[in-house]
Amino acid sequence: MRGEALELKVQGRVDGYWSDHLSAAVDREIRQGHHHIELDLSQVGFLSSAGIGTLVRLYKELKGIQGSFVISNCSRYVLKVLQLSKLEDVLVGKVADVSSTVDVRRIESPAAVSKIERPEAIYEVYPLAPDATLQCQPIGDAASTMYGSGAQNCQTLQFANSTFAIGLGAIGDDFEDCKRRVGEFINAGGAVAYLPTDGTNVPDFLLAQGGQAPEVQVCYGLACHGSNSQPFSSLIRFEAKDGVPIPLTALLGSCLELAHSEQIGVVIIAETAGLIGAALRRSPFTANGKQEPFGFPGIRDWLTFTAEPAYANRVALVAGVVLRGGSQTLTSFIRPFNTPGGVPLAGHFHAAAFSYRPVQRGVIELKASIKSLFEGQSLEGILHLLTDDRAISGAGESAFIRGACWMAPISGPTQERSA
Repeated sequence: MRGEALELKVQGRVDGYWSDHLSAAVDREIRQGHHHIELDLSQVGFLSSAGIGTLVRLYKELKGIQGSFVISNCSRYVLKVLQLSKLEDVLVGKVADVSSTVDVRRIESPAAVSKIERPEAIYEVYPLAPDATLQCQPIGDAASTMYGSGAQNCQTLQFANSTFAIGLGAIGDDFEDCKRRVGEFINAGGAVAYLPTDGTNVPDFLLAQGGQAPEVQVCYGLACHGSNSQPFSSLIRFEAKDGVPIPLTALLGSCLELAHSEQIGVVIIAETAGLIGAALRRSPFTANGKQEPFGFPGIRDWLTFTAEPAYANRVALVAGVVLRGGSQTLTSFIRPFNTPGGVPLAGHFHAAAFSYRPVQRGVIELKASIKSLFEGQSLEGILHLLTDDRAISGAGESAFIRGACWMAPISGPTQERSA
C-alpha cells in the first residue's frame, strides 16, 4: 500500500493468456474496495494488444468510479509499446491526489455527520434533506391481479425522478400490448426495468429521455414519492466488516435505526454476495381466472425461485419499503421477513442485477448513479426479494458487501393511486 493506492508488481509476459490472469487479480482487489491502483510493469518483457486492452479497460473502469489506475513503473519494452499505442500519457504516471479529484456525480455536501460501527457493518451517515418524508401509494389490487381478473386496475403511469416504484407491470403502449408480458418491475431515478413473462426471460428497460419519464403499464404495485426534488432525508454508506456479507434484514434493521423511524422507503445500490428471490414465469393475465397460480405443484409453472444465491459478485439496484411491526395502510403490499429474534420486520423489495462495477465511495447522486448503471453495465435479471429460512434446504436471504442506501421515513396517510 502507498497511501490510498495499492501497488501490484507484475512479472513475465502480459499476453492474451496472462492478461486474463492480470485482469482477474486486479478485479479481486477492486472487489476488496481498492479503487486506486498502481501497476509496476518493470519486470514485464512482453505486452500484447490483448494486454493493452486489459490495461485500458481497468483504467476506464476505475476512472468511472472516481478511482485511479496508472503504471507507476515499466520496462523499456512496455514503455515503447505504450508510446506506439499513444497511451503513455494516459497510463504512465503517478496516482493523482484523491482529494483533488472531481466527479460530476458527487454532491456538494459536508463530511459524514457520523460513522457508526455495528456488528454487521460500518456505516457512514450523510444528511441530504433531514426533513424529507415519503408518501407511499398502493396501486391496483394484488389479489385480482395475481388471479388474472384485475385488467381494470392496469394503467399507464409515469414516475417523476423523485419517485421510486415496484410491482407488476410491463413496458408497452397499452394493456392489450402488455398483458402477456406482465412481470416484476422496478422504477427509480428516471429508469424503469422489468422482466417480461412471454418466454424470453430477458429483462428490458427504459430511461428518461429529454426530461420525459418513461411510461409503464402498472397492474399492481407501490409508488413512493417525495414532495421536492430531493425525496430522501439521508444517504447511508455501508461496508461489511471483515468481508462477511451483510444480510438484507440486518441492513434494513440498521437503516430503520439510523433513520429513527418505524417505517422507511429505501433505494439501494450495492455490490452483492448473492440475491434470494422469485420472479413470475407467466403473466397472470394468461390464466383467464381458470387456474390457481399458487397451488402446489402448479406454482412451479408460475414462479421461478432461487434455490441458491443468484447474481453473486454483481451490482444490484434495490428498492422498496420496510417496517418494524405492521401497517394498516400497507397491509396488502408488505410481507413479513423471517428475522431471528427482536421485533419482526415486514416489507417488499425488488432488485435489478447488473454486471459488476465497483460502487463509488463517498456521497453520490442517485439519478446519475442509476443512469450510469443502465448505460454502462448489462442488466442481467430482476427479482422480488424473499427470505428462505427452511431448516434443511433454505437458501437464506440476499446479502451485500458494500454500497449506498438512500432513505426517508414514510409519512401518512397513504391512499390508493388511481388512473
